[in-house]
Amino acid sequence: MTRSAMSIAPALAQGQRLLLLTFGGALFILVACVLGTETSMPTQNMSHKERAELREEARDMFYHAYHAYMENAYPADELMPLSCKGRYRGVTPSRGDMDDILGNFSMTLVDTLDTLVLLGDFTEFEHAVKLVIRDVQFDSDIIVSVFETNIRMVGGLLSAHILAEYLQKHADVMHWYKGELLEMTRELGYRLLPAFNTSTGIPHARVNLRLGMKDPQLKKSRETCTACAGTILLEFAALSRLTGDPIFELRAHAAMDALWKLRHRGSDLMGTVLNVHSGDWVRRDSGVGAGIDSYYEYLFKSYVLLGDDKYLARFNRHYNAVMKYVSEGPMLLDVLMHRPHAKSKNFMDSLLAFWPGLQVLSGDLKPAVQTHEMLYQVMQMHTFIPEAFTVDFQIHWGQHPLRPEFIESTYFLYRATGDHHYLQVGKRALKTLQQYAKVSCGYAAVNDVRTGKHEDRMDSFVLSETIKYLFLLFSDPQDLIINVDEFVFTTEAHLLPLSIAQLGNSTFSFRQSDEHNVLDFMRTCPSSNKLFPEKVRKPLRNFITGSCPRNNGGKRLSALDFQASNADHLRAVYDMGITMVSVGDRSQGKVRLFHSFYNAKSHEEGEMGLQFMQEMLELTKMQSMNQLAQLQAVAFATDEKTQDWTALMAGPSHFSPELIGEQFVEGDLVMAKPLRACEEQLENVEEARGKVLVAERGDCTFVSKARLAQKAGAAALIVCDNVPGSSGETQPMFAMSGDGNDDVLIPVVFMYSVEFNKLSAVMQQRRKQTLRVRVMQMVEFKRWQLAREQQRNQTTTATATAGTTRKPDKEL
Repeated sequence: MTRSAMSIAPALAQGQRLLLLTFGGALFILVACVLGTETSMPTQNMSHKERAELREEARDMFYHAYHAYMENAYPADELMPLSCKGRYRGVTPSRGDMDDILGNFSMTLVDTLDTLVLLGDFTEFEHAVKLVIRDVQFDSDIIVSVFETNIRMVGGLLSAHILAEYLQKHADVMHWYKGELLEMTRELGYRLLPAFNTSTGIPHARVNLRLGMKDPQLKKSRETCTACAGTILLEFAALSRLTGDPIFELRAHAAMDALWKLRHRGSDLMGTVLNVHSGDWVRRDSGVGAGIDSYYEYLFKSYVLLGDDKYLARFNRHYNAVMKYVSEGPMLLDVLMHRPHAKSKNFMDSLLAFWPGLQVLSGDLKPAVQTHEMLYQVMQMHTFIPEAFTVDFQIHWGQHPLRPEFIESTYFLYRATGDHHYLQVGKRALKTLQQYAKVSCGYAAVNDVRTGKHEDRMDSFVLSETIKYLFLLFSDPQDLIINVDEFVFTTEAHLLPLSIAQLGNSTFSFRQSDEHNVLDFMRTCPSSNKLFPEKVRKPLRNFITGSCPRNNGGKRLSALDFQASNADHLRAVYDMGITMVSVGDRSQGKVRLFHSFYNAKSHEEGEMGLQFMQEMLELTKMQSMNQLAQLQAVAFATDEKTQDWTALMAGPSHFSPELIGEQFVEGDLVMAKPLRACEEQLENVEEARGKVLVAERGDCTFVSKARLAQKAGAAALIVCDNVPGSSGETQPMFAMSGDGNDDVLIPVVFMYSVEFNKLSAVMQQRRKQTLRVRVMQMVEFKRWQLAREQQRNQTTTATATAGTTRKPDKEL
């Protein structure tokens, strides 16, 4: 998860070092060819008065959320804005792995400290620092995410310490402060260090704050994401250089070196999930979004902050690979690191919105403008940028937790170009937050951008990044109490001074290393003063809706083209006499269509409406059949005497054999021991042999569980969800992904919690005997069930004809 930031001005102020960064040559010419001879249309400038008003509105937004947290949630880690109370680890109902960010260490306040300084609120900053020193402690028997604890807590404490000393010198305040926050950071750093005790030097994803890696729950810890392991160096290097203790920086450098060695030598791409002990890749998807994003960011910023050339060279190698294989015009689509011409996903996640900002910092402005423009159109289309969206810009995951990445990139593009278009974009983002996310107790995440339904969640990054970047966007340098050009912003938008490089632990040049060549350092910066982003944006103005603005021109809207989020489409169906009525819970997005000639705008429109309804009916049938064909079934007898069967829906996997036609696997149901099946061997191998094994989701990959089940001799594997209340009735079924190896020979299916609980209830009822199940295609189960029903009807008819009476069979 990347939430990256750094001032653009260091690229202009640091002279020779940053003049090496940008891509020119062939790539520059290619982009120029795309632009053609379009004329520019400058965006209307925003007045100083309006900009100042928006800056103050951003300030008000901050205090609305900050005071809501302090008055209703502190000292909890997060505010729950709908219930207006704090979220505590171990007290508030668990959200599963999401809660690994929580450590009962007042995370939101720590994450927000430096924002108070940027706002010029020294009084509240001093008060907050005193609260942190008095109340926050780390000696807790709690498992936390190493990545999140580092970027939010270590980064927040370091930045607050640096700014406290800055204010002592420049504002003549806080003379009582004696470096207490730095000592707290050192303590927390030491509590994270046990995670680095691996054979590769790549840290574990989680660690117990009190017990280190000795917590029994961490014995099976094996996997981490590339971003999780590669987003440590800025904070740990600053910690070492401020305390004089080199261990933190050494461990972080070692982790970065180990990751670099794991790149695919042919493509220079990285995967997203790896084994920390063996260094083997678990997920080979490569992109710039979730799981890998901030690794790229920290390569570049480690060069800027520490002056180590090897990180520039590594960033440039990766950047070339991303632009060659992942970049598709303004879109960024994941590929397989070992087969970079093969796309691995048909959707993009919202975390990639940080990428244009990083491109700005590295000097490659034109593709940054293009990707940002694409994202802005997605935002305009769906109100917020959904957590994931498809290649045709439809919603894949509808959540929006008020992430900062898009606003961050908007800020950097404005700083680089001075184009007021980006002020207008920021205004749109600010007003959207005010209209759709503001609640009486802070700002609430959006559970589904289609319905606008809120979620009882306000992440700490809303205060530390989202609102911070809005405030910075609408501020002039003279409005700020500090010169942000003298700082690097971490991925959590915490400030680390460029002067860190002068505090020892000096690194040496790697330019003579065999792993890099001179081309990795040859970059020249174009003058951003001569770049007119409007020229780049104009050809993309209708990138999502088409190459030109849509004009129906009498063309009938087809059911296949219809989008319920498109206002023009809604008007068109209304004119055709079609009324849409919500059915059931609005959050599910289900609607019923009614057609009436009397409501149509004209007779011709009414005829088109009738044709639209017929097409929609056929389309619905086709979609139902397609979904049914992909669905798997876990079937069992509901009545041993009558042999009536029922089936629960399950999802398929990409890595196991597909049961087609009349194929099925039948066996007794057995629970894996341990339930998550992530050990080297099952404890109940003998019991599992020849049976249908059940394992719970979590701790290791789906395919790892499948291999362990296969090793134990199981006939099939059912993976049940670990999220309470999840159901195939309310959530889309998905296919479990593998790691590219085709060595699983047993069927593997996935069941959501609600469906599996029904199966589990039947198992509990039959404690004295085993439950026998069949794993098969749902469509085949339906056919088999229909054939049984027809056979029963024929038998019943024959019996009645013979003049005998018989109690009817139980209805299926």
